[in-house]
Amino acid sequence: MPPITSPAAVLWDLDGTLIDSEAYWMKSERELALEHGFDWQIQDGLEMVGQSLSVSGLQMKQKFSSHLEVPEIIERLTSGVMDQLANRIPWRPGALDLLLELRSSGIKTALVTMSMSRMAQALADSIGFDAFDVVVAGDQVTNGKPHPEPYLRAAELLGVDPSHCVAFEDSLTGLIAAESAGTKAIGIPNVMAIPDAPGRIIWNTLQGVKLADLTALFS
Repeated sequence: MPPITSPAAVLWDLDGTLIDSEAYWMKSERELALEHGFDWQIQDGLEMVGQSLSVSGLQMKQKFSSHLEVPEIIERLTSGVMDQLANRIPWRPGALDLLLELRSSGIKTALVTMSMSRMAQALADSIGFDAFDVVVAGDQVTNGKPHPEPYLRAAELLGVDPSHCVAFEDSLTGLIAAESAGTKAIGIPNVMAIPDAPGRIIWNTLQGVKLADLTALFS
């Protein structure tokens, strides 16, 4: 097999990886919880990080015995985050610069997120350049992260071998999904630590990371 001269594609998680939006989710969760008289704490929010919205929505419904159905909770949370993103998009350090370099170099990219399609597409459309070839969102898959389906689906849509892809994730749940799909999965910890494991790749930041650094992963 000839050597890989660049990744076939780079697959990006959204919340906490491309954008630093976990605080937005926690604010939206807390506001909804307070409507139900539930004192939502930071630890409650941390338990949701990396989970699919269907799982998070069910956990919230059970925690404060909400009369809302899970899809309604998901819509409320999503709308709350989108309202905040409309005011300011908090990019993770180095993420937007790397994404722009990848696109300028002709590298395929995908956004692979457990957020809803309407939020993921709105974010993609706001970037200012053609950032992603495909978007795979939580409402487009049967099995959410940590199942590998989202990443396998992204690779399939891009027409590439998952093992020739790099994937970025900020949570253990997401990283397990990317690893299980066979990608070169890189953990970029944000609000929660990612434990070491044999063969696991963890970088402190994407600040200063270039395409050449991703290519070197395959050497």
